[in-house]
Amino acid sequence: MMISTKGRYALRIMVDLAQHKEEGFISLKIISERQEISLKYLEAIIGILNRANFVKSMRGKSGGYKLQRESKEYNIGSILRLTEGGLVPVNCSNCTPEHSCARGDECLSYPLWENLDRLVNDYLDSVSLEDIVEGRLVDKDIVIKFVDR
Repeated sequence: MMISTKGRYALRIMVDLAQHKEEGFISLKIISERQEISLKYLEAIIGILNRANFVKSMRGKSGGYKLQRESKEYNIGSILRLTEGGLVPVNCSNCTPEHSCARGDECLSYPLWENLDRLVNDYLDSVSLEDIVEGRLVDKDIVIKFVDR
């Protein structure tokens, strides 16, 4: 699994908005300059975030974008899943009863991919936007615990 630039830039937008929340609405031009990302590319990404109500927008001279909620209410998994469309490690992890894998019943490696998918999603869901802004991920101990679901 590889997170695309769209996912990484969406996270950078959200982090920037969280870091500068006291400034109110922030123009995309300012975010573009601070993050050194093309304004045109940011426009496409902010549209996705806005439609999903992750950010709110205001038009006009003092307009721009800001977070819809407090930074602690956003988990990184939701931001990445929104922009990436999913975070599965391999295509067969997308298998469902409606779209099953032809080898599903006999695939011995499927549980490996299923567990990896769960670990990645559980970890990303456990990290908030606030955790990133406050630097709480430095030297964070990660405990892997398998549970039956």
